[in-house]
Amino acid sequence: MAKWFPGRRLSWFRLSILMVIVAGLVGSGFYGWARWQDERFASEREPWFDAYVDVTATPSYAFESLGSGGQRNVVLAFIVASRGNACTPAWGGVYGLDEAESNLDLDRRLARFRMLGGSAMVSFGGQANSDLALTCNSDSALAEGYGSVVDRYELGSIDMDVEGELLTDERAVQRQAAAIAEVQNGRKADGGLDVWLTLPVAPDGLTFEGLRTVRAYLAAGVDLAGVNAMTMNYNSGSAGLGATVRDSLSAVQGQLRALYQEVGASIGDATAWSRVSATVMIGQNDVRNEVFGLADAKDLARFAADRGMVRMSMWSLNRDRQCDANWPDPKRVSDSCSGVAQKTGEFAATLRAQRPGSIVQFAETTPRNPAGTLEDDPKTSPYPIWSSDASYPADSKVVWRRSVYEAKWWTQGDQPDQTTESGAQPWRLLGPVLPGEKPVERPRLPADAYAAWQKAAEYRRGDRVLFDGSGYEAKWWTQGDSPDAALVRPEESPWRSLTDEEVAAVIAGGKDGKGGKGAEG
Repeated sequence: MAKWFPGRRLSWFRLSILMVIVAGLVGSGFYGWARWQDERFASEREPWFDAYVDVTATPSYAFESLGSGGQRNVVLAFIVASRGNACTPAWGGVYGLDEAESNLDLDRRLARFRMLGGSAMVSFGGQANSDLALTCNSDSALAEGYGSVVDRYELGSIDMDVEGELLTDERAVQRQAAAIAEVQNGRKADGGLDVWLTLPVAPDGLTFEGLRTVRAYLAAGVDLAGVNAMTMNYNSGSAGLGATVRDSLSAVQGQLRALYQEVGASIGDATAWSRVSATVMIGQNDVRNEVFGLADAKDLARFAADRGMVRMSMWSLNRDRQCDANWPDPKRVSDSCSGVAQKTGEFAATLRAQRPGSIVQFAETTPRNPAGTLEDDPKTSPYPIWSSDASYPADSKVVWRRSVYEAKWWTQGDQPDQTTESGAQPWRLLGPVLPGEKPVERPRLPADAYAAWQKAAEYRRGDRVLFDGSGYEAKWWTQGDSPDAALVRPEESPWRSLTDEEVAAVIAGGKDGKGGKGAEG
């Protein structure tokens, strides 16, 4: 080892070399520290996989029934503007929040889902219908509309799906970004609100409008959890989408780093990847020659894990099954099947492998039963309490041991929380009785709405009658068949009971002329 001799001077040349060496050591240390910080920040969240559920699609998807291999992270879609009120949020533009509770049992199903360990967020926008930002011109009402959904469903995360007409309307996007910033700021004291921005992508990344949207959100002060790329429908001429999806995600990651650098908030490579998400359209895409298959799903799962992508998603749980033989054209997209050969739930199972995390939730969202009892009280039960003596046609709802059940088919004497001897379960569990619920008031037909049923009268298809105060409609020609048989053997009875919606329509509009001979007396 060399010794230091007092009085000996360093030449300028030697001093310059020493300064360069020291600067290099400091620089490499700083780079190493910055990289460590970047990777540490990027790995704070456990990676998760979620899947979209179209809440208003038919047939309805029972996301609340997890089962042993069910999907535990869901994105409920879509909240847009009500068709009757520009600033009021509604599911699919049709069901207001209260209507979704009464008609879709959405609040109850979400409560059950969370009780079973599921986590959920809500998606605003989508391709169809109009987002609130397109129709609501009041800044305060716009923020209130978004905020009412966050409050109603106790959300810790939301998904802003910006596409279609909204994507091209710069001012509407700016209004939306400002409103979401206000909602997010208002929830800081309650643990914050994760905001994911879902945007369409091309093979080379975000489009011009997509980049503009991210800039608008950052300029408004929204703390983005990340950008969720809709990796679908590229129209690239390539049948296999796997490579195109990966290339587009790499491009989005680079764009995100540049966008944050623009606003003086540079992020590292790992952090940028943690803020990139992908939503694939499983199976047949809207572009006829583009298919995202199970092999593509396996490759993407590996790619996402290697890059450190925190979130992954797919469209949709409704479609995660093979189409049956009655689907005429496998190249035509279906809302309820994938168009490729698969096992039910196989895409979700493939994409969520090694992703044990969950969507950020808001504090405690599980309803509690303060009394700790399973006793049913008619005064606090939304539907009739199940009775072993009563018969229940399909779609009937009952309360049993503080839970709500819906009949899958006609049933009598089958206790809702027990399996029958045959192993079939005629009841579907919807969820718990919620705090503060009261009996649902069913609409009653006026006494003069239709003529009373007469045994000797002939009735043709579509004729309606009253029987014991309830309305019935003939399914085919009948004479002498009592309408109450529809409650016992609905598949064989020539009568069906009117739904609550039909009764309400009659009350609102008066007689509709479907009285038939029975109505004439």
